[in-house]
Amino acid sequence: MIIRSSLAVLALSAALVALPSSPAAAASVWPAAGQAAYGFGLTGEVHQSGRVRRAPIASMSKVMTAYLVLRARPLTSSSNGFTMTVSQGDVDDYRRRVARGESTVRVVRGEHITERQALAALLLPSANNIAIMLARRIAGTVSGFVARMNSTAAALHMTHTTYTDPSGFASSTTSTPADQLALARTAIRVVELRLMVARTSYWVPVVGWVRNTDTLLGRDGFRGVKTGSMSAAGGCFMFRSRRVVNGRIVELIGVVMGQPGRDLVQAGLSAAKRLVDAVAPVAAAP
Repeated sequence: MIIRSSLAVLALSAALVALPSSPAAAASVWPAAGQAAYGFGLTGEVHQSGRVRRAPIASMSKVMTAYLVLRARPLTSSSNGFTMTVSQGDVDDYRRRVARGESTVRVVRGEHITERQALAALLLPSANNIAIMLARRIAGTVSGFVARMNSTAAALHMTHTTYTDPSGFASSTTSTPADQLALARTAIRVVELRLMVARTSYWVPVVGWVRNTDTLLGRDGFRGVKTGSMSAAGGCFMFRSRRVVNGRIVELIGVVMGQPGRDLVQAGLSAAKRLVDAVAPVAAAP
């Protein structure tokens, strides 16, 4: 099933301005460590750093998970989608992940979670246990869902990407910034996904309000998309920023990976902001 993007998104993409660049200027925008890629709007040339290699992508994997959920079961503004009932097995899985120090959202047996609430828990606080629940709901098994992730990556020409789990917790899930940029450009065409990653918080059962790990959201033109962090991956961030250059909107979409630091989430966010500031050093659009 093909998810159609809104006419407004396509019109915006057509109106975007490509900023001039030179090899010398381009070299100055890249993070000092790790690797990165960016492009203007939903199509066009991809600019990438010289240190390109396959590497773990952590919770950026959840963008593919959310995309596949919405491709299988599209949401509309008037619908919250399907409802999942939490089983004892889901509770046991949650407890195992908590014991391993994973990113989770608490669930209790018998709890009802709508598709929209599950996507919020997946994308904002980055709950690994919800990724597993969604994978089983859509494909029947986690392995079946992972197969869909890889076939979709192949269809998107993400030739340097391998998914081995729906959450990104496995360090064997690897990709490159350019491949993840291709996914970002596809995923944000889905209206409900684009709107969800632009939210700072959302209410889900049991835990109440959950907050987005993307603390750049709503500042300096940043509008998502997904953070990721773990020791094997470093700090990662798939980002989208809209700024005004000479009175016209410039949309920058990109990915930073492998950022070092004590706070890996913040390391990824900071690297992305430095990149955007270097490429489009202007005030954010209102």
